[in-house]
Amino acid sequence: MHLLFLAHRLPYPPNKGDKIRSFRWLDHLSRKYDVHLGCFVDRQEDMAHVETLRPGLASVAAIPLDPRLARLRALARLRPGMPLSVGYFHDRRLRAWVRQTRRNHPIERALVFSSAMAPYLDDAEALPTLFDMVDLDSEKFAAYGAESGGIRALVWRREARTLLALERAATARFTRTFLVSDAERDRFTALAPETGARTEAVPNGVDTGFFDPGQDWPNPYPPDRPAIVFTGAMDYRPNIDACLWFAQSVMPDLARDRPGPVFHIVGADPAPQIRALAAHPSIDVHPDVPDIRPYLRHAALAVAPLRIARGIQNKVLEAMAMARPVLTTTAALTGISAIAGRDALVADDAAAMLSGARAILRGEWPGLGAAGRASVTANHGWSTALAALDRVLA
Repeated sequence: MHLLFLAHRLPYPPNKGDKIRSFRWLDHLSRKYDVHLGCFVDRQEDMAHVETLRPGLASVAAIPLDPRLARLRALARLRPGMPLSVGYFHDRRLRAWVRQTRRNHPIERALVFSSAMAPYLDDAEALPTLFDMVDLDSEKFAAYGAESGGIRALVWRREARTLLALERAATARFTRTFLVSDAERDRFTALAPETGARTEAVPNGVDTGFFDPGQDWPNPYPPDRPAIVFTGAMDYRPNIDACLWFAQSVMPDLARDRPGPVFHIVGADPAPQIRALAAHPSIDVHPDVPDIRPYLRHAALAVAPLRIARGIQNKVLEAMAMARPVLTTTAALTGISAIAGRDALVADDAAAMLSGARAILRGEWPGLGAAGRASVTANHGWSTALAALDRVLA
């Protein structure tokens, strides 16, 4: 049986939130179907990974995407009612490949990963299609609009409004829509009540065999100061905001403690304002590390101080799987089956974040890391998510 899989990014390597989920779907489905993958590649170094995936797939169309040119094209294509993100991922080559693939192969199922890819199957009412929105992107842009001013606020609010209309239309057209958490699903069905019967929450999992604190890694940190770690894609606005806020609102007081901890920001493509933080003697930036596990394993504390957070935060699942004490905001813990005060500490302002960090660094929460790992092992395996995928596509 042939299945068409459309994703806005190459689902490999599985080293960031959306790619972790899309890779899990792709890997699972390729064992059961002849999968035809159509996607974009927005990092030149990722083109080599196309060949890693190709042997397990029936066909692949990996379209190079230059983010700067894509932004310009999105503006040039702007039309009433069209989200900028749809214009960003619009490509005639991919649309032609989708048409040709459907014409040349007996495509019987489809999976559309992310709202921006929905227009590529705008005529597929008769094709059983799973629409994995992952996060409610329209709400992310609404949050950006609420915290911005001037023309930026207008742009974000327009994107939120037009993208919500697309999300509603796609959900009505496709067989089933997935969102990554109950909170995302409930918010979507509150905004679009007609979608309730076609929408369900399917959470992310974490590979606790891969994120195993029992494995032995060399310590990447200097030995004389405790390490506080944040992991994530560092060109992503909510991650940038979280690290800047923690660096400016919490680290100045922590840095005066003895021994003073170092805040280690670990993640690809750090924005200029993140790179600039490395000038501070108590902050270090680690771009493009080959493996985040040593940085998690040897950290005294993992933080997730996100003030804007959608869906399930893989960084929190991974830190908990590595049995690290986790200090997080309420927003970043949403959707994770964890009990605050047992499996992780929660703090939503600078004073609480400072107090929580100091308590963990002083050894006042010795069982927090082990409890976190036990929680994600029990509640966040991938088997539940993959079973839901099979059920919808059966």
